[in-house]
Amino acid sequence: MHRLFVGLRPPAAMRDLLMPLMAGIDHARWQSPEQLHITLRFIGEAERPLAEDIALALGNVRFPALDLALAGVGQFDSKGRPNAVWAGLAPHDAITQLHRKIDRALVRLGLEPERRAYLPHITLARLNRSAGPVDRFLAEASPLTSPPIRFTHFLLYESTLGSEGASYEAVARYPLEDSD
Repeated sequence: MHRLFVGLRPPAAMRDLLMPLMAGIDHARWQSPEQLHITLRFIGEAERPLAEDIALALGNVRFPALDLALAGVGQFDSKGRPNAVWAGLAPHDAITQLHRKIDRALVRLGLEPERRAYLPHITLARLNRSAGPVDRFLAEASPLTSPPIRFTHFLLYESTLGSEGASYEAVARYPLEDSD
């Protein structure tokens, strides 16, 4: 079985802006530079034949290169408790269109459509019940911005869960078309 998702790898310039922010919440599990990504579509467990079909279907997705900027921070909650903090991205329109195009390609293979609302973000830390409050982090990091940075490809990742969190390996790369 392969645990798969489709995503974007933030370029080094973007990762360099994020890494200094990653502190200030006790017992948070901060992401390493290698773990930073923007999920376009979570797929989940797939046997080898389906994984190969997914890789082929993604090769048919055509979309222009994206210019994305960092835009603030936020949190995800579960049952009224924060379970992650994230950095936002802007603008939303183009990346959301790419998400939908990828979702449609996967639905044509027989996968269930994405049911959750799509919010483009980069997870900075995962939080368990012992994590400290996030309010100070959110207040201090809220002015986060960057100039737009060009994304020229998206990736099919395989995710492996371990005691130190997940590790991600890019297994296929797909170009985004140069719009210039």
